[in-house]
Amino acid sequence: MIIPLSASLNAQLNIVPYVLKTPLIQPNELSLSLGSNVYLKLENEQLTGSFKLRGALNKVKNLKSTNPIFYTASTGNHAQGFALACQILNVDGKVFMPENASKSKIEAVKKYGVSLEIKGKGCLEAEEYAKDQAKIDNAIWVSPYNDIEIIAGQSTIALEIIEQLEDTILDELYVCIGGGGLASGVASVMKHLSPKTKVIGCLPENAPEMYLSVQKGEIVSLENPKPTISDGSAGGLEEGSVTFDICRELIDGYVLISEDEIKEAIRWMMIHHHKVIEGAAAVALAAAMKNGQKNTNIAVVLCGANIDPQLLKTIL
Repeated sequence: MIIPLSASLNAQLNIVPYVLKTPLIQPNELSLSLGSNVYLKLENEQLTGSFKLRGALNKVKNLKSTNPIFYTASTGNHAQGFALACQILNVDGKVFMPENASKSKIEAVKKYGVSLEIKGKGCLEAEEYAKDQAKIDNAIWVSPYNDIEIIAGQSTIALEIIEQLEDTILDELYVCIGGGGLASGVASVMKHLSPKTKVIGCLPENAPEMYLSVQKGEIVSLENPKPTISDGSAGGLEEGSVTFDICRELIDGYVLISEDEIKEAIRWMMIHHHKVIEGAAAVALAAAMKNGQKNTNIAVVLCGANIDPQLLKTIL
């Protein structure tokens, strides 16, 4: 399965008035140490500090004319992107967040003026509850990842990367995978427009649900997952998620990253570029540092910056 290129191009038209075209930078030190040309896509500088705004805007804008209320559930980044999308498009929205969501992300969601309810011990539990409530209240459910329009919105990152690189052809593109919305969208665009580019899925060792699912051939849910600094990619994926089939077909390889490697990537980005990245972004950066091949063109999607300040202080 692959997302049609037309869906990505339509999403770009939908969201371009509202989102930042984030920079693509080439860090000389990392390029020299790997012996390659490395490019970092700074979605950590996107509005709300995460790529998630792209997908939420595309979904809500496509359905705004029906004038409904929208419901979603998230540990934080999708919740913020969804909340800002509702604010920008002047529609009603409600966010459900699990009990384990970080306090900083809960406070960030509140400032956008959407309704907020804390429900469930983890992300999947919050999602199931929110979907049931959406049916009861006749609201439109907006999935964090299991939705073609959400995926198409995230895929616009790859359209920007290709445009920014001009004539440079990527050999490898590293992207963090949680539920798989970002990876599915980016991989779909690359298979359409840059089929020689290998898309590498990057996951924390403590929350590798998509990797385990692809290996087993069916969706795997961890009953007692270990905690991870990459909270933005933790939580697994729901049964029947369209992202499972897309990742299984389009992702060319997987790299698992330890918690220490995540911390080191966060420190590296701060020391060398004075930029904050969250755990999920650091997973992709660490994977490129660990797995990047010499004499290649490599891009890394730094998907967000929304790390808890106290955790960042501790890591640094």
